[in-house]
Amino acid sequence: MQGRHVLHMVYAQGERCRAMIDPHVHLRDWEQSSKETILHGMTVASRLGFTHLFDMPNTSPACTDRDTILARLADGGEAAEKTGVSYHLYAGLTADGNQIRSMVELHSELFPLVVGLKMFAGQSTGNMGIIGIDKQRSVFQTLVESGYKGVLAVHAEKEELMKKDFFVPGKWETHSLARPVEAETESVRDLITLAEETGFKGTLHICHVSAFSTIALVSESRKTASFRITMGATPHHALLNKDDALDHSRYLKMNPPLRSEEDRNAVFSSLLNGTIDWAESDHAPHTLEDKEKGASGIPGLPGMLKLLYELRMAGASESLLEGIFGKNAAEVFGIEEYTAIPDDPLQLYEEVKGEYPFSPFE
Repeated sequence: MQGRHVLHMVYAQGERCRAMIDPHVHLRDWEQSSKETILHGMTVASRLGFTHLFDMPNTSPACTDRDTILARLADGGEAAEKTGVSYHLYAGLTADGNQIRSMVELHSELFPLVVGLKMFAGQSTGNMGIIGIDKQRSVFQTLVESGYKGVLAVHAEKEELMKKDFFVPGKWETHSLARPVEAETESVRDLITLAEETGFKGTLHICHVSAFSTIALVSESRKTASFRITMGATPHHALLNKDDALDHSRYLKMNPPLRSEEDRNAVFSSLLNGTIDWAESDHAPHTLEDKEKGASGIPGLPGMLKLLYELRMAGASESLLEGIFGKNAAEVFGIEEYTAIPDDPLQLYEEVKGEYPFSPFE
């Protein structure tokens, strides 16, 4: 398996080498190949200058068992050979203790191909949510008992605080009412508390933070936590707010949803000052038919280049950008990576935005 997989490749384009990591993508394929294939997503990533992609496990079927994960890695490895992009995968967790232990073993065996573990603390695409604080505590206890010290990435939204009836089909802006800020922040509070109480020794990574209150909570918790806490932010949460979702044609419905301008500014500013550890696209393409039916997720890979441009225009140093778009994630996950940032992000964005049926960042 590892012999077929491109673990590290840096290539030159123009005057400067481009080598970046996107630690959070959903490449679809298999039963969702109408949305995108692994090969297509990795081809787009290659054109943008990414050399590593970390794929999420809420595929169809889900990557929660050994055979499915091996099959996914085989397909990712084939695409890696064709594109020069290194493919990595999170193993998905369920509430079953035996399943969790088997995923810990698989991570130990196949790292860095299996780059970390993923828990959904609320339901999102794929219905992999581990709902309720008792089940979530059991996950942490099992990880501690299994000696897991890697990265646990978490989609943090507290199901009990969601107001799903507030969503009006076709009105994407109402999704922000259905999944309010407190659902995210309180879920993160639960996770940090559970990790502390159980003696978790790995890295707790909070995916796609979207709100000022969440960023403030993580920042404060880092001061006393006995384990490492990291945060990632998406281009859409850094560049767009809930008013942008009023434009139906941009299909701006995703989990967690877009927030207020104050929250958007907090996300952008926290990338700019180094509080948020890295950018992650949460790339999650759909067909227009699925989006019209209310599917959550947008094609996010092009938006990473848009975000890079905006951060640079806001005064971000090249060393900060290298951290945000590769070095910080490489250090936390423990993989070797050389990071170089493209000089022409807007040109690259324009070249690939037409690869998807709508442009959420336009």
